[in-house]
Amino acid sequence: MTRWTSAAFATLAGIAVLWPADGLPAGSVSPGPLSRAEAFARAAALTALGRQMFFDPSLSASGKQACSSCHDPNHAFGPASASPLEMGGPNHDQPGLRSVPSLRYLQAAPAFTEHFYDSEDEGDESVDNGPTGGLTWDGRADHGKDQARIPLLSPFEMANKDEGAVVAALRKAPYADAFKAAFGADVFDHPQDAFDAAMEALGTFEQSSADFYPYSSRYDAFLAGKAQLTAQELRGRALFEDDAKGNCASCHLSQPSNNGEPPQFTDFGLIAIGVPRNPPIPANADPNYFDLGLCGPLRTDFKDRSEYCGLFKTPTLRNVALRKSFFHNGRFHTLREAVAFYASRDTDPGRWYPKNADGTVDKFNDLPKAYRGNLNTDPPFNGRKPGDKPALTDAEIDDIVAFLGTLTDADQAGQ
Repeated sequence: MTRWTSAAFATLAGIAVLWPADGLPAGSVSPGPLSRAEAFARAAALTALGRQMFFDPSLSASGKQACSSCHDPNHAFGPASASPLEMGGPNHDQPGLRSVPSLRYLQAAPAFTEHFYDSEDEGDESVDNGPTGGLTWDGRADHGKDQARIPLLSPFEMANKDEGAVVAALRKAPYADAFKAAFGADVFDHPQDAFDAAMEALGTFEQSSADFYPYSSRYDAFLAGKAQLTAQELRGRALFEDDAKGNCASCHLSQPSNNGEPPQFTDFGLIAIGVPRNPPIPANADPNYFDLGLCGPLRTDFKDRSEYCGLFKTPTLRNVALRKSFFHNGRFHTLREAVAFYASRDTDPGRWYPKNADGTVDKFNDLPKAYRGNLNTDPPFNGRKPGDKPALTDAEIDDIVAFLGTLTDADQAGQ
């Protein structure tokens, strides 16, 4: 087992020095086997290093965009603005394609799989729940360190030319010595190792419970018997969980698991619900462009799987009341509007979708007709037609919105 010198837990630029006594293997950023105490110390060091990187705009080609620019810690590591997308690119003037998701509560997301079966404790283990897991709106990254690569190298996000450009920026960063302390004095002589090390540091930071999964909301306190909900919030919770009303909990799980784990408010599945097209997204000016989620354009391994077109990740609803734009394309700008869309998508489509030249409603206008068989038809949709009674009244929508407000973490209160 690797042992550490007495200097191992000294600090350099606020980060523990983690070289073993005999140094790191050449071309390696791994310290080898660690004791429990050493592993915790290394995790703390990488968390601190990843935190510095997360807030560093010099890691972008423009020098103006850090990870925190889009994932604001004061907005549950989601966007602070109401814009449906954020600007990036080499000059920080290029629009993205999708709204920015929150990075909170991703720690429990399973790796992406096409076929997901519940465990015996969770539900019916014989039912194939279909595509499940992964991170991002289309599930194309399995871990934080994999997800971190995407914005760093995306041409319309941080826009680095390649991994070497990121490493070059790290070499000049004020925490470069701390980076070498964590990964070896010669780490920058091995650019691929240095880039992988950077992703490890960012991924470790995003596993920090205090920052990313504190479970400190009033609803968590309520489940622990340490707080009460108002009458309206309790009504909203009942409607949220009622499969004949909101049926929200069918995808946004609201009860603790059988092992006592707090509810994640997502089943991590991918689903098609037919959100209306959002004209402010510049890419949508092309009538032939469609964001089809799991089958492209950003994810390419399922581009020929028509049964997956239109499916997007079910996000957690924790801290959802802080958001100013909703769904993958940021089409709606209030939480109430998002809930109301579920309630009357099918009973009042003219409220949500534009009209064709002949006056008919252009329903599901952001999903080509060939893929509309993929749309979810579970309650509250379940066969309702224009003119039918919606699943939720206006007062019931207000109740659900009130309940969702209890999911805001304590450190975000007042934002």
